[in-house]
Amino acid sequence: MWLSDLEIVLADRVIERGAVRIEDGWIAEIRETPVTGADFTGGGRLLLPGFIDMHGDMIEKEVEPRPNVRMPLELGIYELDKRLASSGITTAYAALSFNAGNVQGHIRSEDNTRRLIETLMAMKGELLVDHRVHARFEVTFTRALGVVEALLRQGAVDLISLMDHTPGQGQYRDIEKHIAHVAAARKIGTAEAAEHVRQRIAQRDEAGDSMEVVQGLAGLAREHGVILASHDDDSAAKVALLHGLGVTISEFPVTMEAAAEARRLGLATAMGAPNALRGLSYSGNLSAREAFAAGLLDILASDYHPPAILPAVLALGETGTGGLPAAAALATANPAAALGLSDRGRIAEGMRADLVIAERGRIPRLRATIRGGRPIWSDGVIGPLPATTA
Repeated sequence: MWLSDLEIVLADRVIERGAVRIEDGWIAEIRETPVTGADFTGGGRLLLPGFIDMHGDMIEKEVEPRPNVRMPLELGIYELDKRLASSGITTAYAALSFNAGNVQGHIRSEDNTRRLIETLMAMKGELLVDHRVHARFEVTFTRALGVVEALLRQGAVDLISLMDHTPGQGQYRDIEKHIAHVAAARKIGTAEAAEHVRQRIAQRDEAGDSMEVVQGLAGLAREHGVILASHDDDSAAKVALLHGLGVTISEFPVTMEAAAEARRLGLATAMGAPNALRGLSYSGNLSAREAFAAGLLDILASDYHPPAILPAVLALGETGTGGLPAAAALATANPAAALGLSDRGRIAEGMRADLVIAERGRIPRLRATIRGGRPIWSDGVIGPLPATTA
């Protein structure tokens, strides 16, 4: 199958009007000019590699759209799958949390999270997107360690991030700002929000030193060949400590100091596409645009809003020194390298034909998504893409 007359974003340059041939789900040939008799003519639209999203928090909202209003797990997963495909994501790491702050029966309890992971893995063969599991482990939630270990032994976890959301450090290091955020989110008064924050800090103190748990989990990750990430690093010392435990990705560093130390130690840094698109963090932490301008940003993740990836990439492509290829790499080649996915993330001969067709504009629009040479989503504007065998 030939895709022709497209602006093709390669790893190091852009072909203004080129063509790509796909065979058996793989990129077989790239040409610098359009070809005649192509199966699909793009009219000069953008052709990018499919997005690789290492951190997406959306699955829980699909399963429980309102507190204690539970939908069938399979329905939530099907709906998320469609949403991701329509956002250009061809490989998605579902970020599923084990959280000490939630009571039994909540969507983030260890039992519910385990059930979600096992259901997602059982459905992989019938989904549009290549789904993988990113287990978010709150280091104070020690009783979930056994569940995570069992999932690792099943081969059901592809990435683990070590988190500590205790107020006073990390993402919530500004206590007063966090109290205001809790009050607004829960629609309660400031005094009640302050008491909630005080209780969270007390729970962390009662848990004691969690380093033994962290070291044990890091050892399990190494044993099973699972990549380890840190989360909300707020200092160079924290980055160095976690690097010593085998962490290779610094997720959402909250200060420039932490991002710079991660870069010095060879860690990949990941931040949210919504942050990059808006130019600021909703919690007042490090701006992804500032990190990118300083050369300290490697990966863009959907975080909580998959449609933000495409416009964020195009916006950064207009500001960075590497242009569109460098910006596109944030959601394609760079996460592929950090996650050990050597068969995808670039438009190059011999790579998987995971591709996105999009167009520029005041608000960029994603028009079609191809995974393994097979169209998995289209809005119909560019007409039907030929069906191929993956």
